[in-house]
Amino acid sequence: MSLVNRQWLLANRPAELVSRDNFEYKETPVPDLKEGEFLIKNLYLSFDPTLRVWMNEADSYVSAIEIGEVMRASTVAQVVDSKNDAYPKGEFLVGMFGWQDYMVTDGTSLMLPPRRLPAGTPLTMPLSIFGITGITAYFGMKEIGQVKEGDVVVVSGAAGATGSVAAQIARLKGATVIGIAGGEEKCQWLKESAKLHHTIDYKSENIAERLKELCPKGIDVYYDNVGGDLLDTVLSMISINARIVLCGAISDYNSKDTYALKNYTNLIVQRGTMQGFIILDYLPRSDEAIGDLLSWVQSGELVYQEDIQEGLENAPEAFQRIFTGKNKGKQLLKVADPE
Repeated sequence: MSLVNRQWLLANRPAELVSRDNFEYKETPVPDLKEGEFLIKNLYLSFDPTLRVWMNEADSYVSAIEIGEVMRASTVAQVVDSKNDAYPKGEFLVGMFGWQDYMVTDGTSLMLPPRRLPAGTPLTMPLSIFGITGITAYFGMKEIGQVKEGDVVVVSGAAGATGSVAAQIARLKGATVIGIAGGEEKCQWLKESAKLHHTIDYKSENIAERLKELCPKGIDVYYDNVGGDLLDTVLSMISINARIVLCGAISDYNSKDTYALKNYTNLIVQRGTMQGFIILDYLPRSDEAIGDLLSWVQSGELVYQEDIQEGLENAPEAFQRIFTGKNKGKQLLKVADPE
């Protein structure tokens, strides 16, 4: 009996907050393998804000997801059948295998080549702390933010998968770190577990007033995951030679209108820099990031959270969680157990 592949396809392009209505559920038979191909079974799916950008019609730093295409996502998968000696049965891989149970591939047609998991690696870690989010936090804070001892660092989206790691890296480098997050529970985790110096709850506190209180001499590094009026507020408070790291702008991803900055000229007055970056540029150096992250995790100096939902049928709702603030750390979805 042939295997049935459950899939979620992009049905239409969302105008605002992404929902189940933007996707089409489909079941298709898994095709037979040809020479050089292998069959993977997805175990965990990763959800990242950038997927929302790829759902728009216009191409960005990668091509847009086409209507009718399987929704993209990085996944951890297991090779369950193979006619390719390079990918033997039983091996675990990280790849862009998408929102589906199975995929037949030769490994060359994917957006990124599959990577093997080192033996004994917990299956979720390559999608969280050692995945794109951890590597993004590492190079964003170190290379773009150029964080150093004595800096005053502010991180937005600080309880998220990327923000929480970026904030802790700044702390490890000797900076005073202020994390902005939504809700008492997230702020408490940032202070007690991630050991940030200060937190601001944007749901219950006035961000501008708190930043003036906590950063009387200005902000040296701002790691921005949010954009919009929060970025504008920080720009009004930067110190001389401040560095603004543009990692994401989640406040704009589900909006028809892009926020127009008013305080950007303060970059001139304060001789500041504001730079965006794409993690694809740093992937050849990923081993450097993973080495440091592993050392910090093993020593207990760096902690991380994984929010694991279950069931491929719940993929649209799991994806939506990162835009509504329901996720705690890295949003993942368990699809299956390994064979």
